[in-house]
Amino acid sequence: MHAEHAELTPDSADAIVTARAGGGRCIPIGTTALRTLESAAASGELQPMNADTAIFITPGYQFRVADGLMTNFHLPKSTLFMLVSAMMGLELMKRAYAHAVKERYRFFSYGDACLLLPNG
Repeated sequence: MHAEHAELTPDSADAIVTARAGGGRCIPIGTTALRTLESAAASGELQPMNADTAIFITPGYQFRVADGLMTNFHLPKSTLFMLVSAMMGLELMKRAYAHAVKERYRFFSYGDACLLLPNG
């Protein structure tokens, strides 16, 4: 998995911690935002960060911060497909992608988007 530069400001980290403590959810927009948040919580507690992240999220990963994800349909067999499968389950994502192919959704950076909300 490639590295990306990531920054989570102290104000943003505090806002997320406060929202989640009050029962709110954290739903990043995009895989870079999700990777940033999960890297910033590697110690078990969300901390501000300004560094590269090379976190590779695959099925079995235990999310610390992200309660969902809004993202586009990534190319099948990609590392980012593994990330969304980690969040939603591989079989569900295979079915979602089969539907997307059948209905001619657009994939990749300027494609159709989806909101992923795991059950629990």
